Parts: sequence; structure tokens; C-alpha cells
Amino acid sequence: MNPKLKQAFCQFKNVLSGMILLASVPTMSEAQALSDTTITIKVLGGLQFDTPRLVLKPNTRVTLILDNHDDMAHNFVLTKPSSRLKVVEEAAKLAERGAKMNYVPSSPLVIASTKIVEPGNMETLSFVLDKAGQYPYVCTYPGHGYVMFGVIYVGQSYIPPFEKDTNIPESQRAGTGNEHAHHGHGMPSSPHPYPIEFPLVYRTFMPEASPAAIAVALTPTESYCWDAGKCYLRYIWTGGFVDNAEQWKGNGSKLTKVEGEIYWREKQFPFTIGTKKMVPKVDFKGYKLKKRLPTFEYTLDGIKVAETLEWNESAQTITRVFVLGERTQTIFFNLPEQKSVSYTAKNGQLKNGVMAIPKTVKTFSIIIKRN
Repeated sequence: MNPKLKQAFCQFKNVLSGMILLASVPTMSEAQALSDTTITIKVLGGLQFDTPRLVLKPNTRVTLILDNHDDMAHNFVLTKPSSRLKVVEEAAKLAERGAKMNYVPSSPLVIASTKIVEPGNMETLSFVLDKAGQYPYVCTYPGHGYVMFGVIYVGQSYIPPFEKDTNIPESQRAGTGNEHAHHGHGMPSSPHPYPIEFPLVYRTFMPEASPAAIAVALTPTESYCWDAGKCYLRYIWTGGFVDNAEQWKGNGSKLTKVEGEIYWREKQFPFTIGTKKMVPKVDFKGYKLKKRLPTFEYTLDGIKVAETLEWNESAQTITRVFVLGERTQTIFFNLPEQKSVSYTAKNGQLKNGVMAIPKTVKTFSIIIKRN
């Protein structure tokens, strides 16, 4: 072959090889596209995400769309492993600041979050999880975080069977999610997202209370408002429960309406401690449900308190039951003077509206009867 022709052929062969080699390597945009994914999670009635768990490879760039098909506002908060409950508790402590912060605490445990998403709306966020682990996600809107959550498995060699996965809500594991899920955006017949069964516990914006108020219907006619932001019972009413129609339309600018007559109100924080009767520092720890009845847990200067309100149908009374932790001083419980009710005290001395609880007493009760 002619030397010049041979040289030209070799040069062409090298260029051709280079073209083939380059063609076999994805461009930056193509490589990025291979590691990207877009996921839509719908919010359904009954405080549940339609997708309670996801499985991803490490370093997947996720674009997540939260599509709210429910009749109330929600958010989506992705947390570091084993941090869901801690973030939910921190969100509850935001109190009056919660609405402005979309109920998302400023915490290093939060990886990514949406704003509050109103009914019928969508919100998008992006994140990358570069380390293997189990990453919880949760709605931190007041009262939702204990039942509305899910998990992202990243780079996990073992994933438990769906029905045994404790990282997702029990109702979804058992296939017993809300049977009355709302598929449109009209108001449900009940303000509570579950089928009617008493007691009802509902976190909403109540009048005369902080944004962390909890409305509880003990029966269809007997209800109360407990303020988690201030850690005390605000008021008791009879006649019905609540009307959330106006509150559902906004993000906290409207208040829930009380259905019925308020017959008892607390006028100030009821506990004081020691001979000087100092008002203690309070810290809300959450609440637990037993047969749907809530017990509120908080501390008074570090002293553990558990408070449960029970309805006695035959006596037509509400009993406030308190369980106290260890302490070194007498605790005083102050009862507001109200002509509409009478009080009966158990395990403490009630005098002039003040009940003294000695340091040796572990539990005491106040029975409230409407006159």
C-alpha cells in the first residue's frame, strides 16, 4: 500500500475507534438520567400515603411529587434513619410557630420536606440518599405523625415482607386502611378521618387554645379541648363535637367551631410546685391511645405526668386521672371556681379550690360533674 495512503487509513481507523468508544460511554446528561427517578405519592383519606414504602439504589436522585387527594392539609418530611418520632415530637413543640414553618422543625434530622399542601394541590421536592439505610418519611401536620408515615429502603439486602414491616402503619400492613377514603374533595360526613368510633381524637386549630390543640370526643355529646402547646385542659363542652368546614379551607387562618355548649374552662395553668407554689416549666411528650382513649404525657420541671380524661355515663361525670412520677416536693393543683360544675377529689386534700398532692402520692383524680 502507498505509504501516504496507509498513514491516512491508520489515522481514519483511530478516529473511527475513538468515535465508537465515545459512543459507548453515556454523556453526562444520559448518565444522570439513568440515576434519576420521579415518584408521585398520593395522600388518601384516613391519614395515609398511598405508597407506604419505596426501594431505591444509593445515589438515586429523586424528584418526589406529593399529590394531596385528601380533604385536609398535609406535608411530607423525610428524616434520617430512626428519627421519625423525634421529628414528630419536635414539630409538636413548635406550637404557635408551627403554621409559619409548615410544621417542619429546624432540625439536622430532617433531610427534605415540602410545604403544607392544601387539598387538591401538589408540591415537588428533590433529594439524593447516598448512604444505605432505612429513611422514614412522615406528615408532621399536628396529630398526623403517629399514624401517617412510610419508609424508603436504600441499598438494603433484606426488606421484610410487607405485612410484617413495622416501618409502615399497622393499618396498611394489615390491609385495614380507611374504608371510607375520600376520592374527591368534598367534605366528609364526619370531621374525623376514621369511621365513627368513640373516643375521637382530632388535632385541629381550636378557639381559645394554641395551634397544638387536641379535640377529643369521649361520646357523641361529651367533648373537651386539651392544649398540647400549654399542657393543660382548656375547656369541656356538651352537645356535639366540632365543625371543621372553615378550617379545612385554609392552613390555620380559620378556627374549628365547637358544636355545643362550653360549661367548664381552665383560667390558668393548674399546677404549682413546692411551698412557694412556683409555676413549673412544662414539656409535652406526646400522647398514647388505649382503646382509642388518649393519655397525655408531659413533665413539670422534669416530673413525669400522665393525664387521662374518662367519661362515666351512669354518673354523667368526667374524671381527670393523673399519674405522677417521683418528686421531692408537694404539688398543688388549682381548680377554677365555676358555678356550672362541682368537684370531687380523690387521693388529695381539696380546700378552697386547691388540691395538695403530697410527694408520696403517685396518682390522684378530679371528678367534674355538671350542675
